[in-house]
Amino acid sequence: MSMGHEFAIELTGGRRPIRIQNFVRLEHLRRLRGSEQVAAVCYRLGKRGIEFLLVRTRGDRWTFPKGSVESGLTHAQAAALEAFEEAGVHGRIEEAAFTRYVRVKRPGRASEVEVIINAHLCEVSRLAVPEEDDRDPTWFSAEKAKKRLKQDRDRNYGDDLARIVDRAVARIQRLYREDHGVRRSVHKAEVIEIQNARITSDGLRESPKKR
Repeated sequence: MSMGHEFAIELTGGRRPIRIQNFVRLEHLRRLRGSEQVAAVCYRLGKRGIEFLLVRTRGDRWTFPKGSVESGLTHAQAAALEAFEEAGVHGRIEEAAFTRYVRVKRPGRASEVEVIINAHLCEVSRLAVPEEDDRDPTWFSAEKAKKRLKQDRDRNYGDDLARIVDRAVARIQRLYREDHGVRRSVHKAEVIEIQNARITSDGLRESPKKR
């Protein structure tokens, strides 16, 4: 069945319930504002092995497609939307983050904000023209992806990004062995569709059409 311009995402696994405290101080909320993001670690399997899809930041560094958590979307849905908008990705994304990493932002000279990024593994089936310009989505081998992610970055943060690639490779290899070895019981997966950056599943946000 042709997918056309639709982005089909297979959501696998589940999310643990989050315990929320009854009372939170206002200054703590201000520190938390914008402190959580999502990333789509996009990959494909080919003759050259595992390759990863990176995009350019506004500062011309290589990174995973990523962005803020959006109201009304799960983390996986938000990550899928970033992959579609920044890299034109069509494929399947896992519901649960396979790892998390921290980025320290310095919006002011005397302030620091720790941003927790939830990384979701996304298997790419095909690419379309990205909605965002100048992202230059490019495929790299695992080793070259790690080198690009380390370029022009703080050493600790660059090493953290390289470790994300290593963990992704380990997970992809494990999934491949499972798929081609012991047969697993198949569960029905929830599927959402993203069509030209509009989330069209029931109960989800629908963005206005561009004119």
